[in-house]
Amino acid sequence: MTLDVYRQDQLAPVRQWLALQPEERRRRAVAAVAEQDRATLWSLLEAHHTRTHGHVSSETLRKYRSGMNAWLNFAGSNAVNVLHPEVEHADLWVRELEAAGKKPSSVGVLLAGARALYASLRWARATREDPFSDVKPRKDQRRAWDKRQPYPEDDLKRLIEAAPLEMRVLLRLGGAAGLRASEITALCWKDVDLNGGVLTVQRGKGGKSRRVLMSASLVSDLRQLNGPPAQAVIGRTTEAARQRLKTLCKQLDVTYLGLHALRHAAGTRLIRAGFQLQDVAEHLGHSDIQTARTYGKWADDRLKEHLRGQ
Repeated sequence: MTLDVYRQDQLAPVRQWLALQPEERRRRAVAAVAEQDRATLWSLLEAHHTRTHGHVSSETLRKYRSGMNAWLNFAGSNAVNVLHPEVEHADLWVRELEAAGKKPSSVGVLLAGARALYASLRWARATREDPFSDVKPRKDQRRAWDKRQPYPEDDLKRLIEAAPLEMRVLLRLGGAAGLRASEITALCWKDVDLNGGVLTVQRGKGGKSRRVLMSASLVSDLRQLNGPPAQAVIGRTTEAARQRLKTLCKQLDVTYLGLHALRHAAGTRLIRAGFQLQDVAEHLGHSDIQTARTYGKWADDRLKEHLRGQ
């Protein structure tokens, strides 16, 4: 599917729900809750969020769907009235997620999906409730750089050496070009300039576009892979890409840190190579230069080398 077709498809739920009279929209939303019709509820959530935010990345939608389903699972198991839940139920859900070992960032992602569900139900006039407005996950006590742990250089090298061509391209798109997971899987061949050594991220985080310089090794691998202009370079969903990386890590006995840790490895490498924070922020597409500062902790090996010699 090309990016243009994907954008058109994303607008389909918006058109369908907007075509309904307000009372019919409300009736369908209420019926979907009563019948536990998650497909309809997801269509409503997607329509409302796309209507209010414009283009939404597939990765954001995946996370929102997970949050919606997690809340509905809890509601079903605890006899919660979804249209009129008690605030205490919302609090309990979050505490149970934390007790199950979910990190604050993961809980926050699921909360965002639940909030988006209720925003869409309020839009449809199925409820006036906003049960998650004051609910927050516990504060993350980890330091900023501990949340952005990159793949160690030796592990990344082992992964690249053992990977087949397509997987090698994926590793370098994340570990050298510094693309986000959704940017890797959305990249099409028409956005890759092999002669110029540059690729274009059409719609990154916040819908922003940017041009990214490619390493010589990435260009070489892309020349071997090649494909028609409208085709995705990595013909997989982000979840499928994660699963492939997890499988490769397991085969090589490398600790799996997630697909996003490839991007952290790219930032760390640039800092270690002596580039300024502004350069790193521009390469990775950070809106705030301070975000790039955390890579400096992982790039600074002086303390580690000093302690090894003691």
